[in-house]
Amino acid sequence: MSENKMFCYQCQETAKGTGCNVRGVCGKTDKVSNLQDLLIYTIKGIAVVQQKGLEAGIRSQRANHFMLEGLFTTITNANFDDEKIVNYIKEGLNVREDLKKELEDKGVNLGDLHDAATFTVETDDEITAKADAVEVGVLATENEDIRSLRELITYGLKGMAAYAEHALNLDKENEEIYDFMVKALVGTLDDSLSADDLVALTLETGKYGVDVMALLDEANTSAYGNPELTEVNIGVRDNPAILISGHDLKDLEELLEQTKGTGVDVYTHGEMLPAHYYPFFKKYDNFVGNYGNAWWKQNQEFGPFNGPILFTTNCITPPKAEYEDRVYTTGATGYPGFKHIPDRVGENVKDFSEIIEHAKRLPAPEEIEKGTIVGGFAHAQVFALADQVVDAVKTGAIKKFFVMAGCDGRMKSRSYYTEFAEKLPEDTVILTAGCAKYRYNKLDLGDIGGIPRVLDAGQCNDSYSLAVIALKLKEIFELNDINELPIAYNIAWYEQKAVIVLLALLSLGVKNIHLGPTLPAFLSPNVANILIDTFGIGGIGTVDEDLEMFLG
Repeated sequence: MSENKMFCYQCQETAKGTGCNVRGVCGKTDKVSNLQDLLIYTIKGIAVVQQKGLEAGIRSQRANHFMLEGLFTTITNANFDDEKIVNYIKEGLNVREDLKKELEDKGVNLGDLHDAATFTVETDDEITAKADAVEVGVLATENEDIRSLRELITYGLKGMAAYAEHALNLDKENEEIYDFMVKALVGTLDDSLSADDLVALTLETGKYGVDVMALLDEANTSAYGNPELTEVNIGVRDNPAILISGHDLKDLEELLEQTKGTGVDVYTHGEMLPAHYYPFFKKYDNFVGNYGNAWWKQNQEFGPFNGPILFTTNCITPPKAEYEDRVYTTGATGYPGFKHIPDRVGENVKDFSEIIEHAKRLPAPEEIEKGTIVGGFAHAQVFALADQVVDAVKTGAIKKFFVMAGCDGRMKSRSYYTEFAEKLPEDTVILTAGCAKYRYNKLDLGDIGGIPRVLDAGQCNDSYSLAVIALKLKEIFELNDINELPIAYNIAWYEQKAVIVLLALLSLGVKNIHLGPTLPAFLSPNVANILIDTFGIGGIGTVDEDLEMFLG
């Protein structure tokens, strides 16, 4: 750390395409970045102790749940609050030490443990000093290939933790996923593992990525029904309102229940848009529609919304003064000065009364768009249209599907995805999930025999639906290899949930995925070559060049 105030290269927009070393492009300070590194180090220490327990047949759910929330907290744009992260570190150390004592009391010999499982800090100053220490951060691993693979696994685990946390909020969890996360976290500290060992662990991370997305799909659909074809309003009504952003459907459910009959409307923003596709939420008369676009436009769109905004997960950007006193966080999110709504305690729901009362004092949203957008094409809805889709493929009405899932971001080069969608031939269909869809989901691309040319499966985790659809088509067409399907993958990425989606697709055998607008900075040249040679991973060029490649 002597040459850098910080070092972070986990997101697509990292400085100069190599790494942020003074301040995060996302807006986080060097202090927050280093504290997040220490939180990850602490979580890895917990995993070391948890592994000792698992070997003795003892499992700590408290440790599992803390690992989820702690990993989630360090995802890009989730938490910028250094005080809250310090408290997470203190809590993590308590979890670690309590687990040690429990195991020792039960006769477990802990033996020699890694520094991550033994370091001690007493004061906030000592925490800051440890956070700045070289052994805590990304650059502690000198070999760039080993470092690259360790970080690739860690970022995949961050995405996995986010999805597992949402499932847990709906009372769904899987012990095998927790046990693998422990194994993988410990693996990133193990100097005896070779690059080949870490490649294998990376692919295993993808396998469990599929499992965790399946778990969340089960959690969401069992609670709220299967997503269905839905037109979503993008205009406004003349009532005070709350804008809810992020991914957590349990938070949305509790907010809607508490705003019912209050005269306060609720609009979705960003990745919360697909909530409209679930049958459960359609019973709320005050659930009006979607306001705005992808996360990075919030500085333009939160001002005219006029009402309070609730972040349930990541995608926060440093706010403008005109609306910063109207932003609330909950769960793993945080930002200095934003009011935070505490977590549930036991069987109690979150208390959203403060944000509801705040909304009542403010004017209705200003209209920034009119009309509707269509979505709800998760696997159940597509299967309901299977005969129609298969006939369109067999007759040649649909020549090719393009998976354009993933994340949106601020870089001007992302206009590539809008142009790519506009220039696709009329006999092609876009399969999408995640906020990348905001680059083209409001274009008038028409339909093919009644099948819309943009099929939106939902949130980034609903990329699982796209994989399920591909596997079903492989079965219907009696193919031996998923890569024989007329499906091309041109995926945009931004943060760590996109990493676990990528690893999940690789674990399913999908090849020739193109990533943009740039390849991850955390891939060393040798690791990138492994992905290129083994899986055909590629970047993007110009729209015309890429269309010729994909359609040739």
